[in-house]
Amino acid sequence: MSDDRTTTISATFETRETADLAVEHLVQQHGISRPDIFIRAAGDRNTAGAAPSGGDASHEEGARRDAPLAGEIEVSVDIASSQATAVERSFADAGALRVSSR
Repeated sequence: MSDDRTTTISATFETRETADLAVEHLVQQHGISRPDIFIRAAGDRNTAGAAPSGGDASHEEGARRDAPLAGEIEVSVDIASSQATAVERSFADAGALRVSSR
């Protein structure tokens, strides 16, 4: 009999760029649909991450100063329990600061 329990895996990232990379790993490597992946600020303030990245970091005059750098980004996904270890590894490979499951 197969294990069809669902678990939620969450990870926090310092930048929006690394959070986006994690989402791409989930979609491309694990076949998870984008509507099943959730991205939000890890705290209570709107944020683009805790540090400049991507377009914010490569601005001609240095890092942009208007991006809301108010904290970390959280990515979470509800998956079959059998995928948990692989998804946790993908989050770590993408640069997660912390990974948890429930």
